[in-house]
Amino acid sequence: MTTADLVFTRGPVFTVDPARTRATSLAVVGERIAAVGHDEVRELIGPRTEVVDLTGKLLLPGFQDAHVHAVSGGKELAECDLTGTIGVQEYLDRIRGYADTHPDHTWITGGGWSMESFEGGLPTRQLLDSIVPDRPVLLSNRDHHGAWANTRALALAGITADTPDPADGRIEREPDGTPSGMLQEGAIGLVSRLQPASTPEERLAGLLRAQELLHSLGITAWQDALLGSFGGMPDPSDAYATAARDGSLTARVTGALWWDRDRGSEQIPELVALREKLSVGRFRAGSVKIMQDGIAENFTAAMTSPYLDGCGCATANSGLSFVDPRELRGYVTELDALDFQVHFHALGDRAVREALDALEAAIAANGRRGNRHHLAHLQVVHPEDLTRFAELGALANIQPLWAAHEPQMDELTIPFLGPERAAWQYPFGDLVRAGATLAAGSDWPVSSPDPIAGIHVAVNRRDPEADDDRVFLAEQRLDLPTALAAYTAGTAHVNRLDDTGSLRAGNLADLVVLDRDILTGPPEEIAEARVERTYVGGRLVHSR
Repeated sequence: MTTADLVFTRGPVFTVDPARTRATSLAVVGERIAAVGHDEVRELIGPRTEVVDLTGKLLLPGFQDAHVHAVSGGKELAECDLTGTIGVQEYLDRIRGYADTHPDHTWITGGGWSMESFEGGLPTRQLLDSIVPDRPVLLSNRDHHGAWANTRALALAGITADTPDPADGRIEREPDGTPSGMLQEGAIGLVSRLQPASTPEERLAGLLRAQELLHSLGITAWQDALLGSFGGMPDPSDAYATAARDGSLTARVTGALWWDRDRGSEQIPELVALREKLSVGRFRAGSVKIMQDGIAENFTAAMTSPYLDGCGCATANSGLSFVDPRELRGYVTELDALDFQVHFHALGDRAVREALDALEAAIAANGRRGNRHHLAHLQVVHPEDLTRFAELGALANIQPLWAAHEPQMDELTIPFLGPERAAWQYPFGDLVRAGATLAAGSDWPVSSPDPIAGIHVAVNRRDPEADDDRVFLAEQRLDLPTALAAYTAGTAHVNRLDDTGSLRAGNLADLVVLDRDILTGPPEEIAEARVERTYVGGRLVHSR
């Protein structure tokens, strides 16, 4: 009898396999699971078998992230980091400190600031000028749909009161029309195009820095949601290709090729060539990312009815559809016929509907090709569209951390959506009840990449670190097994990693060990769990 290389014993083991959800032992031979069961698995222990005692712990399939920007996130860890605080003075102190310790940097870049820190979500150029007047500064907010610039950066870009807004963005202005220092969506590119380009070495270092962090959180695979250049973020493609070829990429990664919204179907042959060029080793580039709209906080998410103003009256603005919805149907039909997976950014209910309409058109033209198209973010979903996910085979790619009360939600979103539409936000429970398949991700560096924190919010609809004890739309809570499945089997399905995401004999041994059994503990304590070990293909890639 073959002996195992690695055996986990004394359970619990949660398999995410409907045929056997619970076990107490699991054996690994080479890179694959050889057996899942109970005491009989111990018969595979030999003199050279590594044995891991799970007493008091929990073994799960490795977590997977369905929507993340790993290279830019890893790169930002080495730049001016404004995450982890909402204090304006703390932002200024960090920016000044970073500028003082990097006198050789011609630009000050980084980000992570929160819109809730500033009145109306709008910081000013004068604040930055007071600490860094002589060098251009451009700092993304935490969702990367807006950026804060100083006067020097705006001047270098030639942005004045006479500069028109780009079609896909907005320059925020002072009363006389002078740019105020806040750039929304496509307007960021007016400045970011002037930044010094990152080097291949910096991008590779960013990827490896990110991979170390993601493995420490139990993540064994992910989908990078943007292969290309956009909004000042560097194109990560070469970093992935290099790491995949030299073996330093230990995770399994799917790349979503960026759809240039200023172009049309003439770019599709280029995407086909990139898919072939970039698919190597553990990295595949078989997805195409289409950003259909913006975000609700800056009123660029595409809605079926207008946003409200501060007095609760309807405005003339219903957000932006970055790709014409009629043309979108044709593009998606062509991509589907070429067996690309389409990864939509669809945040407002109109964008969700436009994406679903495009998938319906593709099915009508091509039949059902099983390309596992998915819609990410889904902040507002019209109730009439909930059942269409299952009907069209569209996968719901959720970012659970956003489904909680916080100032950005309570002050910058709900008042401008109105009570009826605000109740349609992040309808995880409704999607499951309507038969949709859920996948889950973080959108890091927009928000924390920690799957345990995301699972906590999906189950509790509360931020584990917030003082606010209100539950955000309690009827949309998920039970814990469903939330775990979204972060494992659901995302594995999106990523076409069909031999991962569940613990069954023959599957790849992508595993995570938690320091406690969250399935038997109180739901409100899920976020207290920590990752002890992470394995990819039976190889230990993280140990606490």
